[in-house]
Amino acid sequence: QVQLVESGGGLVQAGGSLRLSCAASGRTFSSYIMAWFRQAPGKEREFVVFISRSGDNTYYADSGKGRFTISRDNAKSTVYLQMNSLKVEDTAVYYCAAATLPKGDWGTPGSYNYWGQGTQVTVSS
Repeated sequence: QVQLVESGGGLVQAGGSLRLSCAASGRTFSSYIMAWFRQAPGKEREFVVFISRSGDNTYYADSGKGRFTISRDNAKSTVYLQMNSLKVEDTAVYYCAAATLPKGDWGTPGSYNYWGQGTQVTVSS
């Protein structure tokens, strides 16, 4: 069983920054693909970014390219999402996800078998 706990959400003005953190339980964090998804009211859960097990590879959705940066610290079992130049349309609940399976389509929610409770990010104009 893997537990994920997000933190770092909040209210920020457009153009501002936030750093989300996701702390994972378990002894094999380095074997998990980690990702961030988000869900705005009335919309489906949307892929934001994933990071490989070693942290060497990342893939961003177009919405976050050039503004968001994912990183991980396997020694601390934590993944981060640095969000800069935030826009009103970034407002959503942000979820951390972990995939323990060896293969998957890492851009789709169905490939992840563990989820955090979510943290609210609100960007005001």
